[in-house]
Amino acid sequence: MLVAALPLSSLFLLASSLFPLMKTLFPMFIAAALSLGALAAGLSANGIVVDGEVSCEQERREFDDGSFAVRYIVGEGAGRVSREDTEWRLPVDATVWFQPGGGMEFIDYEAPYKTCKVADLRAGQLMAMPVTAKLPGGGYRVMTEANVVDWTDSALVYRGDGRFAIHYYADRDGFEKKSASTSPWRVMLAAADLQALATNDIVRRLCPETTHPLDRRFAPSGRCIWHWLAMGDPVLAEQRDWYDKTARLGFEYYLIDEGWRKWGDDQGRWQRLKECIDYGKSNGVGTFVWVDSKEMRTRDAARAYLAKVAAVGAAGIKIDFFPAATADTMRRYEELLEDTYAAGLRVDFHGCVKPSGREKTWPHEIAREAIRGHEWHITRYHRVLDPSHDAILPFCRLVQGHGDYTPLVFTRKELVHFTWARELAQAIVFACPFLCFGDYPQEYLANPAVELIKVLPAEYDETRVLAGSEIGECVALARRKGETWFIAVENGAKEREIVLDFSFLSRPVSATAYGDSPDGRLDAYAVETYTATPGMTKTLRLRPCGGYAAMLK
Repeated sequence: MLVAALPLSSLFLLASSLFPLMKTLFPMFIAAALSLGALAAGLSANGIVVDGEVSCEQERREFDDGSFAVRYIVGEGAGRVSREDTEWRLPVDATVWFQPGGGMEFIDYEAPYKTCKVADLRAGQLMAMPVTAKLPGGGYRVMTEANVVDWTDSALVYRGDGRFAIHYYADRDGFEKKSASTSPWRVMLAAADLQALATNDIVRRLCPETTHPLDRRFAPSGRCIWHWLAMGDPVLAEQRDWYDKTARLGFEYYLIDEGWRKWGDDQGRWQRLKECIDYGKSNGVGTFVWVDSKEMRTRDAARAYLAKVAAVGAAGIKIDFFPAATADTMRRYEELLEDTYAAGLRVDFHGCVKPSGREKTWPHEIAREAIRGHEWHITRYHRVLDPSHDAILPFCRLVQGHGDYTPLVFTRKELVHFTWARELAQAIVFACPFLCFGDYPQEYLANPAVELIKVLPAEYDETRVLAGSEIGECVALARRKGETWFIAVENGAKEREIVLDFSFLSRPVSATAYGDSPDGRLDAYAVETYTATPGMTKTLRLRPCGGYAAMLK
């Protein structure tokens, strides 16, 4: 069993150094040792059953930060996997954040998060991975998996007494592996603080280096305008206007989502799609094209469809509505990665399974949903995001890998209880190689923060988690691209005050900031310019569901 805790050897060393005092303090020392033992967070891999035979042969990885991972060696070739005895353990007074499953057979990666003490979980509770825990003695743990290939997607089921067992929710009766010689990695990620948690890359590090580099066939990462959240199906007669406004913003892409297949018969809609893509290219804007995965259920169908998408000149494809993440479906993901790479297309998976680091091996995967994003917060479906949600995701779901959140909506009726400043911060917090924006482009062009919006990066070189951040309560980040820093704060349901510390700066910079309007309006800012210097501080008073965004250059 691998255990992340203070080693007993350290306790005995401490005891021997304090031997003169131990005669009188021995009972207290024993109590302290037992208490520290109770704080242990561990992972035990006790065996896996393949073709009716139990195997305990394992490969293990340990990391300098205390994280560790284990996977089973199961032999080459086909075989039936029927059971796995792997278990994580947390202290019962740890706090967990998790997405609950439905029954024992359903995981929804777009479900809202719940939080409670481990002691308050009911036995039999199914939960999606990753699960983030805050330990009572300080520090954080994440229970998850990495490098899921030729294997069913897994969840956790709570067994009581702080024990969380692996659960094949999509293949409860087992599954056939075709060729995998190892299981996915079972991971206990350790982080001393929120900075280490939010910037942890161990899930990616556990995946193989790519042998499929991005060459000149592939479009770069970038920002994208997307019509579906704002208006639903695309209107053919309006497409040039969408491209024109995307170009005015300086964004790299426009996404033609669900509904374009209504543009005539099979030959006609593909011709009209090509005309739109060609017009976008004349404006310097690339195009991503949406498809339902049911169009690509067989390998031959997928290759034929991808050839058509490449032929009309698209930069990438968004594949949506995947079936349950059985072993067969997980193999389809890998085949689609192979085939989109062969076609020279970047790929964005939606309605999909969580990432497991495979974007390291297949770097043309530009985004993946598996997240309750802004697409869920939409008035025409009477859906509203909880104020705590955005302050959970950077410390839970996004530790697992990139998430296509589709941020930044300014339309007044869609705000509900959020402010413009919070929405603007959202576009910084939820950076993604394919940073897809959810509102009408004219809402951005007319916004007082348009000059900031035009230069928002899709990816950053460095991220700092700022003081005042607390899971589910507030997220405050400073993110650097080149020599420019961006600050983003998203507040939860309660009014709060935080102090920005600019010690991350190396020299004075000019700051332009957008805070919540002092008159209480949701659709207005308090705009401020100032000089920020290394080590200075600035107090922010945040309204419920409010925020703050700034550019420092």
